[in-house]
Amino acid sequence: MLALSIDSPIVQNAACAASAASMAALAASLASWGSNRSTPPPPGSAAPPPSPPPSSTTPRGLLPRVGGADEDELFFGGGGSATNPRSFPYSVKQRCWEKAEKVKGRDPDRWRRDTLGNIVFRKLVGCPGCLCHDYDHIVPFSKGGKSTLENCQVLQATVNRSKGNKTEISRSDLIQKSAYCRVSGRDMDLLELSAYGNVRRAPDSGGCNIQ
Repeated sequence: MLALSIDSPIVQNAACAASAASMAALAASLASWGSNRSTPPPPGSAAPPPSPPPSSTTPRGLLPRVGGADEDELFFGGGGSATNPRSFPYSVKQRCWEKAEKVKGRDPDRWRRDTLGNIVFRKLVGCPGCLCHDYDHIVPFSKGGKSTLENCQVLQATVNRSKGNKTEISRSDLIQKSAYCRVSGRDMDLLELSAYGNVRRAPDSGGCNIQ
């Protein structure tokens, strides 16, 4: 039998070949075990195919909510026409805000009460907080309601989500759906400072302005 030294080129080549085979087997095993993990490919292996580009079409349910949209608009389809748009025109929203109940001692351009008596802030539209509001179709658009001043009401956004496109819902039920929070005059001052940079009182409030 031929005796080979460990330093023999034949022995070294065989050892290298065995080592390479073992490394390849180990790499294949790791790749199989971690197929769902973000493990980088072993050196020398082919790069994985690139992921397909994201679809240019975003599912409707993932679209962000647009401030001031009506609840029935979000869940019951878009639409409307030039003569009767689904969303209220700006001029209608302005007059709708002006017909809402005033908050004593506060600037009516910034603060109002919705149809249920909840205090709402002009700058907070379409958000889920207790001071946020929507311009709501009294008769839902999906049920034939028009985008007119007569069919518009300022409504706390939380209540509007509960109302949706329902027509058979009582005032007491809507009040129970309201988000309640205790807001002090100082809290209202801080909100105005953050949103407008100053604090304005109602003309008949007798208070001072914080500039």
